[in-house]
Formats: sequence, C-alpha cells, structure tokens
Amino acid sequence: PEPDEVQSFLSRRLPAAALQNVHFVAAPSDDTWARDHAFLTVLSDNGAELLDFRFNGWGGKFAAERDNAINRRLFDTGWLHGHYVSALDFELEGGAIESDGAGTLLTTAACLLNPNRRLEGDAVPVPDRGQVELLLRERLGAERILWLHHGYLAGDDTDSHIDTLARLCPNHTIVYVKCDDPSDEHHAELQAMEAELEALRTADGHPYHLLALPMPDAIHDEAGERLPATYANFLIMNRAVLLPTYNQPEHDEAARKVLQRAFPQHEIVGVDCRSLIRQHGSLHCVTMQYPRGVVRFD
Repeated sequence: PEPDEVQSFLSRRLPAAALQNVHFVAAPSDDTWARDHAFLTVLSDNGAELLDFRFNGWGGKFAAERDNAINRRLFDTGWLHGHYVSALDFELEGGAIESDGAGTLLTTAACLLNPNRRLEGDAVPVPDRGQVELLLRERLGAERILWLHHGYLAGDDTDSHIDTLARLCPNHTIVYVKCDDPSDEHHAELQAMEAELEALRTADGHPYHLLALPMPDAIHDEAGERLPATYANFLIMNRAVLLPTYNQPEHDEAARKVLQRAFPQHEIVGVDCRSLIRQHGSLHCVTMQYPRGVVRFD
C-alpha cells in the first residue's frame, strides 16, 4: 500500500498520542518479513552497531533484491542512532537465531549450515559449523552457540527457523513447540527436537527449564497445503508478549498460559495471525525490534 493509505488506516484505529510514536519510511520491498532482512543490533562499548547481513530470500526461493536495500535506505533517513556495519559477505536472517542477551545463541543446522545460504566469495563459502560459529562470535559477540538438528514445520519456507520452533526466555527457560499426536507428520521430528532440548545446558551447566507449547490444529491454504502455524512465533516487548493466535480457543488459551509462566511479569496479548499465516509467516516474522535509544523520536 501507499504510505498515505497506511497512515490513514492507522489514524482510524490508534489514538493521536500513540501515532506520535509512529514514523513512516517508504521503501520498495519484495515481501513482508522484516525479521529476516532488518538490521541485527549489537550493543558494544562504541554504542549500537547496526549489522546489515545479506538476505537471499531463504536460499533463493524468492526475490530479495529490494528487501536487501531496505536497511541502507532506512539508515540514510537519519531515524536510527548507531554505526552502520555492512555484513553482506554472510547471509543471516533474524529468525534463524535466538539470543538470551547474555552470550548464548540457539539456532538450527538446517538453516545456518544450508548450502543455499552461501555464495562464492562469502566469509563462509561452504557450510562449515566451525567457521559459522567463529563468525557469530566475532560479529554478534556470542560466547556459546547451541544447535538443534531436528524440528520443522510443514509449509515453512525458511529451512526451520528457530523462531518457529523454540525460544529462549528469562530464567534459563526455553519455550518450544510440542506435538503429542503420533499421526501428525511433525510428531517424530518434534519429539527428537525435544530430546535435544533436554540435553542442552545453561552456561553454568544446568538443564534448561522447558515449557511446551501446543501445536495448533492444522491450517491449510486454498490448495490444501498445510501452513506453518506456530505459537512459538511470539514477540517480546517491554511489558507485554504478543502471542499469535489462530481462532482456536482451546489451543490459543493453552499457549497463553504457557507464556504467562515463562513471562510472569508481562501481559500476554493475543493477536489474530490467520491472515499472516496464509502468507507462511506469523507475528515475530513480520517485526523487528531495536534497543532503546536506537530509534530517534525527536
């Protein structure tokens, strides 16, 4: 939509005070998934570093040239405080990694070690776990990288992004997708993923506290293909957690209760994501947060 259409839409639905905190930047795009092409922000002694990694449409599945240009365009508007860092010699999507903010990353081998994310001349030209880990340590400040080799969702275009499967939460907690139905195609893989999560240890050597999210009932598109609906694609905010819901009251409420246990100090707010899931993504996928002080509001 055109910028004036977006502004008009929001002005009809938000109070004027809320709109004062909304900035509009028009930029040509290929798709809607800001999580995967937006800056990854690292806070260092030099301030905020805005890392612009390459995005190749999840391994060349979709066009990405315009998405790849959005970060530079946004930075050039002057709305962001930070140091622009080009990292275009490595393909890294925001949905492919989870951080606890204390040095630990959680990711999946199916995505980060996939040959479809590599180009000749890259910092890591072939899938190599050791080199990928070195790069994550150097550029993101990671001290530990935890890998999952199991888990997927039917209809997912991302090669098993971690933000659809398992999420790092406060107090050494991991919230993850569990499938209890042996007849469901996900059952074996998600059971194997659960076993991997049980084997993971915190930085001080203790098991993580695991909280299982339910699987939504299968949602299909018009062609009958299953869509990658998941409750793990939630968005953490300062005082609230936004939970994707799918008009499945029993499962939606069960997922809300799980997240309330994981985030006892936060309000859990459900957001109907049936429209988003028909585009093969959900709430976390369509957003990207920045640390306080990075976005200018003057």
